[in-house]
Amino acid sequence: MLLVGVCLAADTPPTAAPSLCSNSAGAPTCHGPVKDLKAARQAFARGLKLEKSQNLDEAFYEFEEASRLVPQNVEYLTAREITRQHLAGMHLERGNSDLLDGRQVEALAEFRTALNLDPQNEFAQQRISDALGPVPVHTAGPPQVVASTDTLVAKPIDGHHDIHYRGDSRGLLTAVAASYGLTVVFDDNFPSRRVRFDIENADFATAMRAASAVTKSFSVGLEDTVLFACADTPDNHRLYDRMGMRSFYISGGSPQDLNELMNSLRTLFEFKLASLNAASSTITLRGPQAALEAATQFLGQLNSPRPEVMLDLKVFQVSHTYARNIGLHVPNQFNLFNIPVAALTALGGQNIQDLINQLIASGGINQAGNQTIAALLAQLQGQQNSIFSQPLATFGGGLTLMGLSLDQLSAALSMNESSVRSLDHVHLRASQEKDATFKLGSRYPILNASFAPIYNNAAISQAIGNQSFTAAFPSVSYEDIGLTLKAKPLVHNNSDVALELEIQFRTLGSTNANGIPVIFNREYKGGILLKEGEPAVVAGMITASDQKSLSGLPAFSNIPGLGVLTSQSSKQEEDDELLILITPYIVRGPERTEAPEIWMK
Repeated sequence: MLLVGVCLAADTPPTAAPSLCSNSAGAPTCHGPVKDLKAARQAFARGLKLEKSQNLDEAFYEFEEASRLVPQNVEYLTAREITRQHLAGMHLERGNSDLLDGRQVEALAEFRTALNLDPQNEFAQQRISDALGPVPVHTAGPPQVVASTDTLVAKPIDGHHDIHYRGDSRGLLTAVAASYGLTVVFDDNFPSRRVRFDIENADFATAMRAASAVTKSFSVGLEDTVLFACADTPDNHRLYDRMGMRSFYISGGSPQDLNELMNSLRTLFEFKLASLNAASSTITLRGPQAALEAATQFLGQLNSPRPEVMLDLKVFQVSHTYARNIGLHVPNQFNLFNIPVAALTALGGQNIQDLINQLIASGGINQAGNQTIAALLAQLQGQQNSIFSQPLATFGGGLTLMGLSLDQLSAALSMNESSVRSLDHVHLRASQEKDATFKLGSRYPILNASFAPIYNNAAISQAIGNQSFTAAFPSVSYEDIGLTLKAKPLVHNNSDVALELEIQFRTLGSTNANGIPVIFNREYKGGILLKEGEPAVVAGMITASDQKSLSGLPAFSNIPGLGVLTSQSSKQEEDDELLILITPYIVRGPERTEAPEIWMK
């Protein structure tokens, strides 16, 4: 459906809408200059052919040209608006696909094209803001429009001139404009070719029209004495026909911030004609009215407060361990000793010192062998590591008395099982495009080096005895062990929350290198899009280990039935589960600005 209306002021009486006409039989006939009516019919016919061949961009240009020449023709208006909406929908769909695939520049170009085609499309404006992200500058006050012009028109000097020129196309337009007191700024892609131009007694409009036809270009006014020239293409007509101008005063912005803001406007809305006056803190934009309106809304967000999100974070941890040890330990080790006869008397209660004296007198041991004496004392004092504390069998006699020591027979029947469940519930408040970090775990000290004022050697042994020695002091670094989560929220205008997440889980390993423990590291990086209050499991990890061991007599341990009596088996199981659940709640959303109503008059 085509909507045609008139924007009415409150204190102005309504005016009659222009009467519509059509080329169809029985409908009101369109009136106007014969030349315009003929050109409009030709443009409309070309547009229909281009539409059938699915060349919608050029078809829209032809329909727009037809409706410009005969604005009251309902067929031209209907074809133009239908093609406009179709093109805008296509560019929005492409932009959404590009944005999901991470191609931000391509997505911005598609959304910008959709907005240029349909300035009233609020969804296109929202998607541009979503693709670009937050504005790069936060100013002291809202931007103010200090100058505005809806239509830029150059004002040449009146008069008629003769122009004869041989050279390139840029030089021709420069010469024609200079004849009437104007200067020309050329587009970067302006074509340069050799031309020959001769005209006599021509005013500015006639000379410029002829020069544009020769150079295949068109020109529009930028200022009273400045023209902008570019190639005569449908895209350039869409960008530069009926250009306007707006100047914005940005308070509280540094020159660097203003320069970044101007570059953002160039990228976002494809303003090729943008200038910055750092002394007066103003940015001047020249471009189509739709782009100027969108830029005005964008700049209106500069002083708006940054949206904030409350992140409800729950971390579930479940750990389960199980250990079992069953079996019979059969003596499978023995030690063979040569036992002096005198050593056996210790078993009869003889004094140990008397026994040592007898061994020294008989030449069994030497007083100089202090280590031998200490070993003998350890064996004779009935300690746990004494050879006489184990079952002992002797054979031989005299100097050939030998002892055979066997370990003990023991049975094992044990089981150990534990289960731990924990819940960490945390609320994090994060600003738009700012990282919020949550850490759960401990900080593990790792020794890097140790320092001492005196090197420890034999020369300082006496100093150590005088308690003047200073012990070495360590150098320690701390490593975060456990869970580290970083979340960066981005609030969309429809209350959706996009989260960029980085999750790192670090644990101590069972091995070490040079005394430094090995740290196991697991990381996740990604992004999710959630509705407000919608919970999502952003990460889950399950670690399971199962270890079995068997010890016993060779060959016998593998015999069914007999293996139970000659072996000992153990089993260890460990299961760890980690689940992270996150739910966003918008504390302060983005400020929404109403889209301006644009009527066709």
